[in-house]
Amino acid sequence: MAASELMLSLGLIEKDVNGDILWVWCYPSISADLREVLLRKCCLAFGNQLLHTFLFGQYCRTWYYISSVEVQEPTALKKVTHFSVAITAKDFNPEKYATFGRVLCRMYMKHGSPVKMMEGYIAVLTKGICQSDENGAFLIKDCDVRKAYLAGSLKDVVSQLGMETIILYTALMLKKRVVVYHPQIEVLLEFTRALPALVWHRKDWSILHPFVHIDNNELENLKLCSGYVAGFVDLEVRDKSDLFDVFVNLPESEITVSQNAKEAMAMGKLHKEMGHFILQAAEDADRTDAQVIKEISVKTKEILSNLMSLADEEDNSKLTLETLKQRHYPPATENFLFHLAAAEQLLKI
Repeated sequence: MAASELMLSLGLIEKDVNGDILWVWCYPSISADLREVLLRKCCLAFGNQLLHTFLFGQYCRTWYYISSVEVQEPTALKKVTHFSVAITAKDFNPEKYATFGRVLCRMYMKHGSPVKMMEGYIAVLTKGICQSDENGAFLIKDCDVRKAYLAGSLKDVVSQLGMETIILYTALMLKKRVVVYHPQIEVLLEFTRALPALVWHRKDWSILHPFVHIDNNELENLKLCSGYVAGFVDLEVRDKSDLFDVFVNLPESEITVSQNAKEAMAMGKLHKEMGHFILQAAEDADRTDAQVIKEISVKTKEILSNLMSLADEEDNSKLTLETLKQRHYPPATENFLFHLAAAEQLLKI
């Protein structure tokens, strides 16, 4: 799929001098359900709190990217104090859409009409470039998705959580549900976006839901996913134990494993060795984040290769608990490999 074909829609939300927040325009269309979500997400709805210039998230398998600005003179906009430009897309790439969002915001600030924004959007769809002399150009080919995957910092994650990072590694390997709480949106976005890199062999950022509200529709949508990393700014989520297997209270650097997940998440020698390996790699000042991700990935592939070689000895290349028991692994290792085989679809049902 061409990079330009990943964009789905463009929307505009305004806050006027009376403090009213309204959908003003969209192209080609945005469903009523998604409009409601974007209105809730855009920082214009947060009262007089700090303006969040860029936010991103996922709802119903659609990524959204919201760029917000305060209107400043000179401008063609009258009776508008703030506005947000929302781009929806099929792909995860915050840097790409933050850059494009800034270009579109400057266009709207200057011309005061969504027509110019629509022209820019169509130019990117058709030519992969939005040219604007005074506002700079946006080139879609400059936005490699791999850079977006590597933009989060695993070194920062390990710096914050230390040896307990192994709990998150185990949860993601087993496709468990991880909920992260932090009251500051930017901190939440930066932390959660890094976590899928712990399981780099999957390169699956669709598990990421970095900014979820405690809203019935959003929570029901989240529950449809089998495993995820979900971010919340409301500590009330801690009481919703049906939403998570692992809960991360980021301001306190605390991780809690739910009662239901304790058996699958039991730690042993393998986890201890992997935890020390992650810690050692991340604490090395000479290693970049990309190098840390690669080293964890290589180690992970060794575990998976071991699992696959066991599966290859069986009918239909599927593992059974009996096969694992014959190997006389320590109980926690056997337990982990059994649940990992299930997550990797290597288990005989």
